[in-house]
Amino acid sequence: MAEDRQPDSIDRTDAFQDYYPDDYAHCFGCGRLNEQGLKIKSYWDGDESVCRFLPKDYYTGGMETILYGGIIASLIDCHGAGTAAAAKARESALQVKPGYMPRFVTAALKVDYLAPTPVGVELELRSIVKEIKGRKVIVAVTVSSGEILRAKGEGVYVQLRDESP
Repeated sequence: MAEDRQPDSIDRTDAFQDYYPDDYAHCFGCGRLNEQGLKIKSYWDGDESVCRFLPKDYYTGGMETILYGGIIASLIDCHGAGTAAAAKARESALQVKPGYMPRFVTAALKVDYLAPTPVGVELELRSIVKEIKGRKVIVAVTVSSGEILRAKGEGVYVQLRDESP
């Protein structure tokens, strides 16, 4: 129940991206205000974060059944950035409410493509926070469908300086 939640935490049923301020909600990957975007949603699952995404059949990369690698990179990037923001809020015991979430940008992103990723099959992204050091958060992300690990990545995310709404 929401009444039982700690005020400094995001409930596991709350998407991190829903807390972004409106001026920061236009991203192609995770922006809730981008009508043409992917609109991914990330949630806590214990100490990991999870995102589920069903790639549309026109997000192809060469073969008509295989997902375009740029979409995979976007998913990893946006899920990682959302995880970084939520982890920083958690670490700082920040009382998160809509429009009041730490904002992060990507400083570095590494993606390893391990197996062809199908379109039309739900993907599961899972992230763990490897390090939080000041304004920098390092997040590792895996992308799977079924039991198959399709891709993995690691992002370095940096919190914007004192831009709280």
